Amino acid sequence: MKTLFTSLLILALVAAALFFLNRPDPVSVRLTELSPGPVEQIAANSRAGTIKACRRSRLSMPQGGRVDELLVQEGDRVKAGEPLLKLWSDDLEARVEEVTATLKAREIQARGACNTAALAQREAQRAERLARDSLASEEMLDQRQTEARRTALACDETRALSDQARATLKLHQVLLEDRVLKAPFAGVAAEINGEVGEYVTPSPPGVPTPPAVDLIDDSCLYVRAPIDEVEAARLQVGQPVRITLDAFRGRSFEGELQRIAPFVSELEKQARTVDVDVRFTPPPEDAHLLVGYSADIEVIIERRESVLRAPTETLLQGNRVLKYNEADGTLESIEVDTGLGNWTWTEITSGLEAGDRILQSLDTEGAEAGASVVPAS
Repeated sequence: MKTLFTSLLILALVAAALFFLNRPDPVSVRLTELSPGPVEQIAANSRAGTIKACRRSRLSMPQGGRVDELLVQEGDRVKAGEPLLKLWSDDLEARVEEVTATLKAREIQARGACNTAALAQREAQRAERLARDSLASEEMLDQRQTEARRTALACDETRALSDQARATLKLHQVLLEDRVLKAPFAGVAAEINGEVGEYVTPSPPGVPTPPAVDLIDDSCLYVRAPIDEVEAARLQVGQPVRITLDAFRGRSFEGELQRIAPFVSELEKQARTVDVDVRFTPPPEDAHLLVGYSADIEVIIERRESVLRAPTETLLQGNRVLKYNEADGTLESIEVDTGLGNWTWTEITSGLEAGDRILQSLDTEGAEAGASVVPAS
């Protein structure tokens, strides 16, 4: 009996020794310590957005003609009303000079005819006074009154001819002004299509043609980006927005949601989106932004300050995390309750406390609930 007990004891010691010698080494893991901080609930664009100008006009000539002068170059800044391009217009200029001279002659004729009419009217009035005193015959009075009426009609006719010449002059001045393309607002001439001597034609309705001048007002810029239709119900005009640009990596700009499209775009049946416009608040003065830059936006739906938070990448399915148990050096699966969250941070409302350390890299081989681990330095 004593020999059996001794044998069992030896076997137990051997088994314990073998287990100790063959047990796996502790896994080196990266841990993160929980602490309070801000957490935001955001809605991000589903595809890259684009910087656009508040005002952009692709200007075309209202009538065709040969380019006589290019008054600006690409990249030039222009003021509102400044001429950009002029078509050959010698014929219209000559016509304006002709009609101006005609108008001047008509006005001279009208003054002469109206002076004659005024004289005839005075003669008729004198004849009336003489007739009342029986110093003039009825025949003379009738002649003076008839002459007064005739000259008055001649005065009206010459005035009408003057008005007609004036209208003709205005018409030709308008046609002459149409030969000059002017800037409707201040901005930058981004693109010019046409050279001196080339013939340009107006853009027919429904037929897109290159603009004569592409004018951009770069003093007012905004971002237009698509948001998934699922997120659209939570959007409101005036919500703060974070803007990031590929051209300015590592930097973000403040913005404000300015417009939400009143319809859903269906570019792809699997991707229905709502376009939103975001303006910069304020426009950055130290960054030269170009129309057409790609941009990403994050609309801040809600923000909470100084709440317990954990990196979103540390959460397992079922809202569980692997907490480091310092007492025995193992990982323990803990269920937590969450609040606000985004791709970076998730609010922890219960299950953990500030100062707890949890597994940061879930893809670490061997790092699972119950595993013996060693925090990486």
